[in-house]
Amino acid sequence: MTVMSGGQVGRSVPRREGPAKVSGRAEYVHHLRLPGMLVGKIFRSTVAHGRIKRIDVTAAQALPGVVSVITGEDIRTVIPHPYYGPAFHDQPILALDKVHYVGEPVAVVLAADPHVADAAAQLIVAEYEELPAVFDEVEAMTSKAVVHEALKPAGTFPDLKHLEGKRDTNVALDFRLRRGDVARAFAEADRVFEHTFRTQQVLHLPLEPFVSAAETTDSAATIYTASQSPSFVRIEIARLLGWPENRVRVKTAFLGGGFGAKLYIKLEALVVALSLMVRRPVKISLTMEEQFYTITKHASTFRIKSGVKDGRITARECEVWWNGGAYADIGPRVTQKSGFTAAGPYDIDNVHVDSYALYTNLPPAGALRGFGIPQLVWAYECHTDMVAHELGIDPVAFRRKHILRNWRPQATGTVMRDAEIEAVLDRLAARMDWAKPFDRGTGTIRRGRGIAIGFKASVAPTTSMAIVNLYADGSCALYCSTVDMGQGSDTIMAQIVAEVLNLPVESVTVVHPDTDVTPYDMATLGSRSTYHMGHAVRLAAEEVRAKLAAMAEELGLPPGSNVPVAELFRRKYGMQAGNVVGSGSYIPAYKSPDHDTGLTPNATPYWMTGGTGAEVEVDTETGQVRVTRLVNVADVGKPINPKIVDTQLSGAAVMQLGFTMFEEMNFDGGQVTNASLADYKIPGLRDMPVMENEAVAAEQRDGPFGAKGVGESGTFGVSPAIANAIFDAVGVRLTKLPLTAEAVYRALRAARGQPLAEE
Repeated sequence: MTVMSGGQVGRSVPRREGPAKVSGRAEYVHHLRLPGMLVGKIFRSTVAHGRIKRIDVTAAQALPGVVSVITGEDIRTVIPHPYYGPAFHDQPILALDKVHYVGEPVAVVLAADPHVADAAAQLIVAEYEELPAVFDEVEAMTSKAVVHEALKPAGTFPDLKHLEGKRDTNVALDFRLRRGDVARAFAEADRVFEHTFRTQQVLHLPLEPFVSAAETTDSAATIYTASQSPSFVRIEIARLLGWPENRVRVKTAFLGGGFGAKLYIKLEALVVALSLMVRRPVKISLTMEEQFYTITKHASTFRIKSGVKDGRITARECEVWWNGGAYADIGPRVTQKSGFTAAGPYDIDNVHVDSYALYTNLPPAGALRGFGIPQLVWAYECHTDMVAHELGIDPVAFRRKHILRNWRPQATGTVMRDAEIEAVLDRLAARMDWAKPFDRGTGTIRRGRGIAIGFKASVAPTTSMAIVNLYADGSCALYCSTVDMGQGSDTIMAQIVAEVLNLPVESVTVVHPDTDVTPYDMATLGSRSTYHMGHAVRLAAEEVRAKLAAMAEELGLPPGSNVPVAELFRRKYGMQAGNVVGSGSYIPAYKSPDHDTGLTPNATPYWMTGGTGAEVEVDTETGQVRVTRLVNVADVGKPINPKIVDTQLSGAAVMQLGFTMFEEMNFDGGQVTNASLADYKIPGLRDMPVMENEAVAAEQRDGPFGAKGVGESGTFGVSPAIANAIFDAVGVRLTKLPLTAEAVYRALRAARGQPLAEE
């Protein structure tokens, strides 16, 4: 059916939640208070790997005001098999038998007063038989320290059905991609280049830390949680309890940031178990410090090798090790979904990729804005720049020569469609005035510029469903489980409904996720909402429009009659009464890659493309780097709300700027030593460069109104663009993040033949 224009798509409509947020009236789970509610405080492991010999809760239990102190063994009384996880059922609700990392939850104190609970938690004593630990992802491949004796696949996602229940290994998943004859291409190459790059462990750090509450009876559980995946939470809690889904209700409000941290199960299983045990509502709100022990971004090591013949890359070999920490979370999916793009957005005939998800004795790692892609782009775009310089070719010209263009197969064999990689590169070069002379600075302050591009395959397969309810006065409500965590999804979805039904966007209300009310959505992640949920919302609204047309026909109105909706209902029901309800569901086509070759004709429903140009100033006396300008360009299809696209690009770039320049979790024997905002620095106003954003002219032809996701595109090129700019300024190449002043200064000293001693 041809969609009529309501004039709402393509407008920078103000954010729907703006007034509630700036007035302090917006709902957050942190504000929730339930009658009779207890609060929980967690006692955590102090060793990285060890068998639990004894947990003494006597002193904690004796503290006045303490209602209960609960350990992992106690949890078994209400949940006999208390293990969860989206890829493997490897994570216990509270530690059982062993602890696997410093900071793992071991026991919980419950009290009405959070100060009492906190004081009591500090009185708990645990004894461990320490075991050998492994912290490095490459060492984990062959380490005799094994984090989990046995692996138990969850079987949750269709694309991870091949996960195996192995024993005595730290390899959670090994993904391989084989295209062409790499060995022959390397043998015939004029030159071969090989480099290794590393990224550090960093934190999502949403300013709203994790929080969940539960109230239960013997036959029902209601969970209030700051979650990006309420539908998954419902399914997983029902599985743990052995209940049907209709006995578990999950409600979310606005999120104060998520970035992938608040996916799957975090605190939800714990608060449900505790509530069932004490028969009272229970709430747990983590502190800022406790975020460091909950979920992180994968540290990684990436070895990349390229063969060049006649000035063209003919072969690329990639080996990536992902540090998944103590529990897999969604790491295997990161390993697979990102792994197959490791060769970059280039047309290379012969590609060999090995991508490994590894267990270590560090805090778990999972999805974080970009889903592994920023780690890969960091490596392949620095490497590509290095190859171009070695060959004496301009880095932009070298990239343009190799760009993977539409209707050419990507390394998996999936044909590239509606991905304007070349347009992104061209606009970056134009915005950066790449062909013009550049001021290199003078004296001790040297200036440089760099460029980088990257791409990402949208995660698949996933399902989204939506319901549109049109009321008799012509106003409308949209029911969907997409979580607005600051990205503006409520506004976007309301615009889609308004466009289809030719309504003002202000007349559309978006109901926040409540699994008893809003239909299924896999999760709010991976920049999938605009495309996947957008389609479901469009289909639901089109069903409403078709029913209105049928109502008009039933009333004898000629086709195309411009009768207001309210009048249509009055004629139908004789008064202001009734509803018209439409539903829509969407799941894109997908074909799992071959297990042995990684090849598939349909790896993804759409591609996200983004790039960054950076200008920097480097102080050669101190190594201090100041990023003066960032230009972010992305292919987002046709923007539904241009202003939201602009802010998403800025937000993504600023986040990646922190990961590039200074953010890093520091460890001593597995213990995080900078678990606070006093020591772990995120970007502030003084760190902000001049920021320019652009969405190239593009259309995702099978997207809703030509649109696709944008939330991650601004992260892709930031790190390598800055590193390439540093090289351009002072001639030193850094291969490990973050790009601190110390790292730059050490490289400068080494380049002068005056290396500093390692600490």
